[in-house]
Amino acid sequence: MKKDTCKEGSSISRNSSVGYYDERMPEGVPFEWEMQPGTPINTQPREVVPPLSPPPAMLSLGLPKPSISIEEPKNFVFPTKLKLRNWKHLHCKRYFSRLTNKMAEEEMRKHLVLAKPFSLEDEKDSEHTASNVIRKILSLFKTVRPGSDLTNFQLPPQLNLPRSQLQCYGEMVYSFVGQDLLGECSRRDLPIERLKSVVTWNISTLRPVVFGMSPYNSVLGETHHVSNGHINVIAEQVVHHPPVSALHATHEQENIDVTWCQYFTPKFRGTHVDVEVKGKRVMKLLNHIETYEMDQPRLIMRFLPAPGAYWAGKVKIKCPETDLEAELHLISDSFIERFRGNNNRSIKGKIFESSSGNQLYNIFGHWDRTVMAKNIKTGELEVIYNAKENITGLKPPTVKNLEEVTESESTMVWSEVSEGILKKDWERAREAKIVVEEKQRASLKQREASGESWVPKHFLVVKDGKDWDCSPLQPTVPPAPLVIT
Repeated sequence: MKKDTCKEGSSISRNSSVGYYDERMPEGVPFEWEMQPGTPINTQPREVVPPLSPPPAMLSLGLPKPSISIEEPKNFVFPTKLKLRNWKHLHCKRYFSRLTNKMAEEEMRKHLVLAKPFSLEDEKDSEHTASNVIRKILSLFKTVRPGSDLTNFQLPPQLNLPRSQLQCYGEMVYSFVGQDLLGECSRRDLPIERLKSVVTWNISTLRPVVFGMSPYNSVLGETHHVSNGHINVIAEQVVHHPPVSALHATHEQENIDVTWCQYFTPKFRGTHVDVEVKGKRVMKLLNHIETYEMDQPRLIMRFLPAPGAYWAGKVKIKCPETDLEAELHLISDSFIERFRGNNNRSIKGKIFESSSGNQLYNIFGHWDRTVMAKNIKTGELEVIYNAKENITGLKPPTVKNLEEVTESESTMVWSEVSEGILKKDWERAREAKIVVEEKQRASLKQREASGESWVPKHFLVVKDGKDWDCSPLQPTVPPAPLVIT
C-alpha cells in the first residue's frame, strides 16, 4: 500500500480484509488505498451503517466514530454481522411478544371467574337460609316506603350472587343436563306436539331462587356468550335505565331462533318484594315456519310472615300459525292458595284452540319436580317435564378459546367481585364492585360530554312507547369461547 493503514488521519474500510471503516466519514480525513483482491466495489456513494460499538482496537487508533444513517439506501446489502444482529433482534422481539401474550393470557385466566349455576340440590346446601339473611334485609328496608321502585337499589356483596343478571338470563337457556328440550320443539311432527314441547321448554327456564340474594345489575354494554352442544347464546345489556337485556339463541341442528327483550321492575310491598318481568320472548321454528310468543312470570320474595322466594303469575304461549295456545298459572305461596290446597311451586294450565276455545290438554304438577299433561279426549296422562333430570347437577361453563373472550364478557367484568364473594372476602368484593360502578358512571359522563349515544354491538334496539323491541343484527349466533361440557 502507498501509505501506512494505521497512520493517523487515514480511514480503514470495514468491508476490506484489513480495515474497519469504509470511504470517508463526515468528520474523517480523505485517504488513498490500493484495491485488494476480493474487496467489493460500491458503485453508488452511500452512508454506512456500522455496528453500534466499534471494537476497542479500532478506538485506540484515534479514528473518528462512525455515523449512522437514518434512511437505508436502496439496493444495499447488509454485511453478515448486521444481518445476524437483525436476526437476533427479530427473534428476541418475537420471543418477548409471545412471553407478553402468555403473561396477559395467564392474567386474564386469573380474572375469569365462572361460578356454578344454582341447581335443585343446591337449595338444601345453601348457606343463604332465611334465618341468616332476613335481619340484613329488614335493616336495609327500614327507610324504604312501600311501593318504592328498587331498580337502582344497591345491595351489599353479602346479598349478591356471584353472577350478573345477564348471566342468569343466559343460564335459563344454555344451562341444562339430559335431554335437549329446545331441539325437541322442532323434532315433533304434529303442531300440538310441538306446542307441548314449547310448553315443556318454557317450564324448564324456571330455576330455583335463593331467598334474599340478588345478582349484580348488569352494566351497559356487558355481554355473555356461551354454547352448549348445538345451542349458541349471546346476551347483551342494551339499555341501563331501565335495565333492558337482550338475548339471542340459535339451535344449529334444528334451525331454531329464540330472542328475548326484557327488563324487570322490582317494587317493595311492605311484606315482600314483587319483581315484574316486562318484555317478550319469541321462539321461531324455522323448519315449520311457526312463531311462538310467550311472556314471563313474576318473582316474589316474601319476608313476612314466612320468608321465601318463588315464581308466580300467568304465562301465555301462543302460535298464530297453528291457532294453538297455552296458559300456565304458577301458584304463589300465600295463605289463600294454601287454604285452597295449592302448594308452593305448583303449576296448573291448559292447551286449547285460540279461535274456538276448545280445550285439548290439562297441565298440572310442580315445576321443580314433575309436570303432567292430560289429554281431555282420551284421558291419557304423560310426564312432559322432569326437573330432576334437567336442572340437577348443573355445571359452569369452561373456557374453550381464551383469545376470543372479550373484555365486556360478564364473567370478566364482575370477576373481582365474584372472586371476593366466593372467598367471603367482603371488603375486597365491595371495593371491586365500586370500581365497576364508577367505571360505568365515568363512561356515561364521557359520552354525555362528547354528545355520543350508546349503540349495542349485537342488537338493534327500538323503543315503542313504554315497551322495547330488540332485534339481533346477525341471523345466527356463532359458537362461543365459553362452553358447557
